[in-house]
Amino acid sequence: MAKLDDAIDRITSDISQTGALTAEASRRYEEMFPGFRAELARVLEQAPTMADAAKAAMMLVDAASRSLRDSFPHQPHCDCRDGCSACCHLFVAVPPGVTSLIAGHIREAFTLDEQQALRERLVDAARIIEQAKTTSEVRARCPLLGADERCTIYDVRPLTCRAFTSSSAPRCQSMVFGDEQQRGDRIDQNPAHFRLHIEATEALQDAAKARGLDGRQMGFVHSLLDQLETAGDEIQD
Repeated sequence: MAKLDDAIDRITSDISQTGALTAEASRRYEEMFPGFRAELARVLEQAPTMADAAKAAMMLVDAASRSLRDSFPHQPHCDCRDGCSACCHLFVAVPPGVTSLIAGHIREAFTLDEQQALRERLVDAARIIEQAKTTSEVRARCPLLGADERCTIYDVRPLTCRAFTSSSAPRCQSMVFGDEQQRGDRIDQNPAHFRLHIEATEALQDAAKARGLDGRQMGFVHSLLDQLETAGDEIQD
């Protein structure tokens, strides 16, 4: 039975070594996220404004997400595609800096007529949001969604929007536009991708608090409306 004993030794040794490598890989995987958070915090600390901090956070999280997709095999299937806009009807909250960044982009990229039309759509969306009992009940078309079902501020879209990765576009459609039971469905997300965006969101909140600012997340529609209306008043004055 020597050959059997040798085979058992080889098999168990191989499994043991593979297990040790897997444990080490798992440990290093978990270390990626606090490492990302620490690196991001150092960058945000140097940002002149919270809008600059938000832009830096978006760039870093985008780079990290691309590296994640390129470096790890067997990534969860993502069914998100150009022109699919079901998630653009859900409530969006944003951390500090994001709305300021987007408002600045709108003032530079949109004409005055386009800005006025956007403010009117924001008012309509805000009214719908205010009628909902909870944010999870909100179904309001994003005022920044174009007629072609594409985001008109895609390069500076909120972190919440960047975080969303659906494994099933049909499930998104039913969850957003379906009946009451279907609206309670949850959409599977890419866990690592989503976690990076949570780290970025919390890092921006911490950066705001460190500057003595309000670190809470705010509803995107109302926050953007406030900023654009303030800018509009300044222009009129």
